[in-house]
Amino acid sequence: MTKEIPQFESFEQMAEATAEGLVKIGAHHAFQLFRDREFRRLANFDILSQVEHDRVFNELVVSYVVLIILMLEAPDLRVPTEFRDYLRLMKERVARAHLDYLKSVGVQEEHLQGWEKLIDLRCHEYAKDRHEVRAAAMQVESEDKPLELGDLTRIQMLVPVQTVAIGCHEHICRGETKGRDALFKWVLKWLSKFYVDIRLRLEGGKVTPIMKAKVVWKQMIRRRRKKK
Repeated sequence: MTKEIPQFESFEQMAEATAEGLVKIGAHHAFQLFRDREFRRLANFDILSQVEHDRVFNELVVSYVVLIILMLEAPDLRVPTEFRDYLRLMKERVARAHLDYLKSVGVQEEHLQGWEKLIDLRCHEYAKDRHEVRAAAMQVESEDKPLELGDLTRIQMLVPVQTVAIGCHEHICRGETKGRDALFKWVLKWLSKFYVDIRLRLEGGKVTPIMKAKVVWKQMIRRRRKKK
């Protein structure tokens, strides 16, 4: 039986619900990576303290949260122009949705404040770093041949996930990244899988809750136009 498309009273309510769904998917993915045996081996978990384990987990989770935010504001997302407003509303609610999710699973208020600061810190950090990542990628790609449109498109599409992967790797290693390339590639692999899946959903590659949200968005737009 086909599930009914949920009814929302406003665009804001719909964006909030969708952001909540995305952060839950991201948190689950981060937990799976944290529990992955190969990740733990590459991150030297056997010699790290429990405090370090917790810190690494927090960095993984916040990386997924920031990746969602950077993805939603990516200028190259192939979505209708009118859907951009909805993505903006959703992006503005991602951080709060994550904090609400943490509260729902029992995280105390004083820790929520720390999470809020960490998300804000990483958002600003990675948003700034993505420009350097794009420039570095363009330099590498242009060493062998002149850049073509397809090259620029691919570079632009990968900027969010590469930026977050680089930052996440650096924080996991506390800046000591020399000789840790295998760990970086493993983190990038996991983040990329999540990134491609969610981006495909946003661009309408399969029927998903986000696709349903697009339908609801169009229905609400039509209702508003009829009222005018």
